[in-house]
Amino acid sequence: MSETGTAPTGLHDYDVIILGAASAGSTLGAILANHGTRVLLIDAAVHPKFAVGESTTLYTLKGYRQLAERYGIPELEYLTSYESGLENIGPTSGVKKHFGFMLHKEGEEPDPLEVNQFSPPSKALQTGHLFRQDTDAFLFHTAIKYGCSVRQGFRVADIELGEDEVAVSDARGERFTARYLVDGSGFRSPVADKLGLREGPDALKHHSRSMFTHMIGVKPTDDVLRMEPEDLPPIPWVEGTMHHMFERGWIWSIPFNNEPRSKNPLVSVGLTFDERLYPKPEGVTPEEEFRQFIKRFPAVERIFADAVTVRPWTSTGRLQYTSKETVGHRWCLMSHAAGFLDPLYSRGLTNTTELINAFAWRLLDALREDDFDVARFRYVDTLQKGLIKYNDALVNASFIGFSDYELWNAVYRVWAAAEVPINLRFDRYIERYRATGDDQVFKDMEDVEFPGLLLPDQPEYKAVFDEMVVLCDAVDRGELPAAVAGRKLMAAIEASPGIMRGIGVEDRNRRFMFPGIPELKAMSAWLLDEAPEEMRYLAPTEPAVGAGTGTAVREVIIPE
Repeated sequence: MSETGTAPTGLHDYDVIILGAASAGSTLGAILANHGTRVLLIDAAVHPKFAVGESTTLYTLKGYRQLAERYGIPELEYLTSYESGLENIGPTSGVKKHFGFMLHKEGEEPDPLEVNQFSPPSKALQTGHLFRQDTDAFLFHTAIKYGCSVRQGFRVADIELGEDEVAVSDARGERFTARYLVDGSGFRSPVADKLGLREGPDALKHHSRSMFTHMIGVKPTDDVLRMEPEDLPPIPWVEGTMHHMFERGWIWSIPFNNEPRSKNPLVSVGLTFDERLYPKPEGVTPEEEFRQFIKRFPAVERIFADAVTVRPWTSTGRLQYTSKETVGHRWCLMSHAAGFLDPLYSRGLTNTTELINAFAWRLLDALREDDFDVARFRYVDTLQKGLIKYNDALVNASFIGFSDYELWNAVYRVWAAAEVPINLRFDRYIERYRATGDDQVFKDMEDVEFPGLLLPDQPEYKAVFDEMVVLCDAVDRGELPAAVAGRKLMAAIEASPGIMRGIGVEDRNRRFMFPGIPELKAMSAWLLDEAPEEMRYLAPTEPAVGAGTGTAVREVIIPE
């Protein structure tokens, strides 16, 4: 995009004020400033600052790549591989070569048949564990480089949302005006508070509370397991994001120290569990609660036996919240100001990139045309609500599935079934954009039936997703045994014409999905010859030619 987003500004101090200067606010600020917008970034804290949400997915990286190319911010590409991050940001992040899932039962060693590992294929992009205090500070400084003004340590005491302008002020009376206000500040959103936008506790299905910190001395999962060599996955557990699951909860271990070139000894650690089953105890510190809780699971207790907490724990009540509306006249709630579910599946940064892609071009158009009609931003609201809705359904189903491996194994496959197609979808649209340079390509990407769903243009996938929700809800109500629900859901996966074949999603006994060339060839052939019509575009546009064979062969599709 080359057009600027500004129009005559009158007496406003800025065109746009953004509350929150973490990854979301700084990324949006850099984009807007790069297109001629006068931006003020405000944050109550000062960089560098602690943040969780460190684990990325290929979906996250595709989102950053799309933002980088669409809006001309090449620095966002540094987040898409370990090598570029190491060179341009610093040696403090870790590698992420897989999603690791291990089910635990009280007093028992984990069963080697109740583990899963998923490693999505990629030719170039490298998922990682972002040390957020460094990557967020890098994005913040990038926003300044592109022209954003900043105010750190500025605590908003009041906001004004008028017909012709917005304003923010602190307790000392310092006041700034603008044409538009973006609130990316998180749960304590001043706009949500001012307008009473938070939904009630029954708006979301999922329930969990959390406690989290950074530690040193955390043992790799590989070092504490009592399993035979043939039970181990193709990639060491320590080289990915570990999810240690138990009934209605999970513990994360996200190492920043799992790559020899990293200088960071820390591991991000968190415990997230259903607050109805595990109510917060009185008179117990988070450290004490964590230590007492992990004694239930022998392998987990060994992982943290020598671990030392290096910063105060953050301990929450119920994490989940959402908003009645996320856009209005001259304002938008962005990302975690709009709502939050649970860190399971590492969706935070992913949802942020998807939202900014949909929001930035609309805001630039509104600024240029000086027209802030709410209808212009309605899709942004629809997308944010869809992201919350479908993630709520998926995470809630997953927590229900944690009680029985047969059900979890099927729910996990509903999630995994989307991970490769969604990245192929990004590849195809980015290819079209590179070929044409036409931003309409990315606008067309929004023309989907199910905004917010992992595969928003795939009705066959939606049908399996809906079946997962129905079955897990029945288990939750006590109407269906979990194992029976698992078998029913697995049968739906096996029978669905829209669940991608070739990489093992449909094979209930495939614990480790690590697609190599044979699996990718099978996937490519299925996409080209057997997939539903609406999935065929995910295949490459040109077939490859077999060297020396004289016959055409199918190209092996590996997401970038």
